[in-house]
Amino acid sequence: MSETVPAFERAEYTARQAKTRAAMEKAGVEVLVATDPSNMNWLTGYDGWSFYVHQAVILVPEGEPLWFGRPIDKAGVRLTTFLDAASAFSYPDHYVQNPKVHPYQILAAVLRDKGLGKARIGVEMDNYYFSAKCLEVLRAELPDAKIVDVTALVNWQRAVKSARELDYMRRAARVVESIHARIREVADVGLRKCDLVAQIYDAALTGPEGGDYAAIVPLTPSGADASAAHLTWDDRKMKRGEGTFFEVAGCYRRYHVPLSRTMFLGEPPEAMLRAQDAVFEGLQAGLEMARPGNTCGQVAEAFFAVLRKYGIEKDNRTGYPVGVSYPPDWGERTMSLRPGDPSILEENMTFHFMPAIWTDEWGYESSETIRIRSGAAAECLSDVARELTVKR
Repeated sequence: MSETVPAFERAEYTARQAKTRAAMEKAGVEVLVATDPSNMNWLTGYDGWSFYVHQAVILVPEGEPLWFGRPIDKAGVRLTTFLDAASAFSYPDHYVQNPKVHPYQILAAVLRDKGLGKARIGVEMDNYYFSAKCLEVLRAELPDAKIVDVTALVNWQRAVKSARELDYMRRAARVVESIHARIREVADVGLRKCDLVAQIYDAALTGPEGGDYAAIVPLTPSGADASAAHLTWDDRKMKRGEGTFFEVAGCYRRYHVPLSRTMFLGEPPEAMLRAQDAVFEGLQAGLEMARPGNTCGQVAEAFFAVLRKYGIEKDNRTGYPVGVSYPPDWGERTMSLRPGDPSILEENMTFHFMPAIWTDEWGYESSETIRIRSGAAAECLSDVARELTVKR
């Protein structure tokens, strides 16, 4: 019996590869080197915590993709993809983090052996997982090739979700509902934040749906710390008179559904309650605008118009697409819910609509992960009360 357990049927991966090849042809690219593990997963199903070393999925002009990585990770190709063993290539282990040699010397040799040493090769230059050294070595080893930037080419192909992808996201939504239920149950004055985060992880991984590690750790700042958008936690105790926002995500088969909510221990300030009113009204305006054929910019403009009515200034985007992802980010890094973004919404795109307010004294978050659908406002994938949780 085969040990292969990819997250999707072979036909879905084949369709994704064909869609990406069409985009490559339009971009004038013959070979694509995808180093973003989210793109590697989406194209082939490859899933492993191996992105701390050099690895890639390579789309060549014909045939199935090639996998390239560390020797000890080749077994993961057999276990998580449909790729043939002959399509998996590795570099000697002494190339790992060795300044005298570089894995891309071997990658270049693989391409030369495939007759692609003079090809037009696309790489993800502006990505966490592709370094300046990668580019330098590839250009030195393949002097007759044309190396071009195709950052986000694969990411854009991921924007519209399939039925199975949406099923996984709905399961992730059940996970994040469990997380917020646990937070509301246990968070209180005197609880150490690290103990609260332990409860968050327990809820994220032990519920009926199971659960995967999320690409971002729980963001749980309290009081003035919540004026910063991306602080995590320490061992201090929760205090009366402070608000805490919880930006967390459910994750299932690497598919993410982020959801933020806010709690106040004591009597919340009037300014926070007014911000909540603005966020709720703006969120609804944005949801109504989030329909196929409208743009990301129109969704953002509907939201920001409400904020202006309340006299609130916000100078950052209010959302981004989400789906399959790996650390350090659960976003897809393509569109933004930002005024002026011309990206056109299509049915079954999914976004984290993030209408957060941060002041110098506190932060307030109440977000939704949404699906664009025909004939109606966007669907919220999770069902968690948006209102500020107050424990007096």
